[in-house]
Amino acid sequence: MWLIEIIEYLKSPHLVANIQEFFGIQINYKTKRSESFRLSDNKEQNGYIKMDIPFCREVALNELECSSNRYLMKLESPEFIIKNRFWYYLFLFGTELGDEIFYSAFIPFWFWNIDGAVGRKVILVWAVVMSIGQALKDVICWPRPACPPAVRLQNKWSEEYGMPSTHAMIGISIPFSVLIFTMNKYIYSFSIGCTIAFFWCMLICASRLYLGMHTVLDIIAGLLLAIMLMIPLVPLVDALDYYTVTNVWVLTLLILISVIAVVYYPCSNKWTPTRGDTTMVVSVTAGVHAGAWLNYKAGTLSLSLLPPPYDIIWPSYRMLGCMIFRTLLGFCSIIGTKAVCKSFCYTVICAILKVNSKELMKSENYLENKKKIFTDLVYKYLTCFMIGVNTVYLLPNIFAIIGIERSPFYTEF
Repeated sequence: MWLIEIIEYLKSPHLVANIQEFFGIQINYKTKRSESFRLSDNKEQNGYIKMDIPFCREVALNELECSSNRYLMKLESPEFIIKNRFWYYLFLFGTELGDEIFYSAFIPFWFWNIDGAVGRKVILVWAVVMSIGQALKDVICWPRPACPPAVRLQNKWSEEYGMPSTHAMIGISIPFSVLIFTMNKYIYSFSIGCTIAFFWCMLICASRLYLGMHTVLDIIAGLLLAIMLMIPLVPLVDALDYYTVTNVWVLTLLILISVIAVVYYPCSNKWTPTRGDTTMVVSVTAGVHAGAWLNYKAGTLSLSLLPPPYDIIWPSYRMLGCMIFRTLLGFCSIIGTKAVCKSFCYTVICAILKVNSKELMKSENYLENKKKIFTDLVYKYLTCFMIGVNTVYLLPNIFAIIGIERSPFYTEF
């Protein structure tokens, strides 16, 4: 009985509202308006940020109206004031640490400028944890915190279910897997690294509560699930890294598993973006390992002459300049790859399916348009797979040709 009471307390939206008020959100329950949510409409008055954001009552997901990838809630909405700008901007930053923009920047930057071997291991842990968390959302089908009494400051992922919090799962799996995979390879203060990883995780988790996107139970479940997965996963990934790079059959199995994860994804009876997000995660992971295998087959990978642990070398002016050049050139290439692959995939697949590619790209009826779902999944898989290959194979070779390569890259094996 006491366990049920604790669970009910942790999943209560009133607890989320109390946390929001603690961090400086003043909610006016008396004033209600029926408006759509736009962060761009925020106004700063007398040192405060005044926002008109809708209360999102606990409604079915099919009651949301989709317009140009923005999900608008035509519900009664009060005005509320964010009194503390520090927490507001800090938690906006914190939630981005578990978002797609962060992945898109962090993963390539890590490979090009820090350590490729650690990058392969971290991205495989990230893919497994993220895929399981996303699939469980569509199996459990628990809604986001009810509003009122909580308020929602972000509508980006409102159409997803809430349990478990994949932000919390990524918040613990990425920084702590980086810490585990580097602590015996590089010489640095473990206590400082552990502190950074802890605050990284706590910032992401707190941001989801502040924004009204998860209950405390969602966060705790996400953290515990990620820890349970990482206990066997981290040593397994560490042991398998050599084989995924050198053995074509292990690589083939990895790609096959990624395709199966997309095809047999446990979809719910309502459309959510979790399947598409899972597709991007598993495909970029498969692409990264395919690129590493291509480097191995080309004979460019070799063992380092010096055994670990290694000193961390702070960049000189030349190294810093090369790092900036690699990053800018690489990101431009990734953007180009995405644009080309999207156009190519839609053109080819629509020609095979005999449908108009422009109309299909504009279509937003995911539940009934099976061709749209199929085309989007194939496009996302192939695009992110090629981005992974380019990040690890093509771009490092280009960097070497023009003389801006990171010299240890091909010895991180």
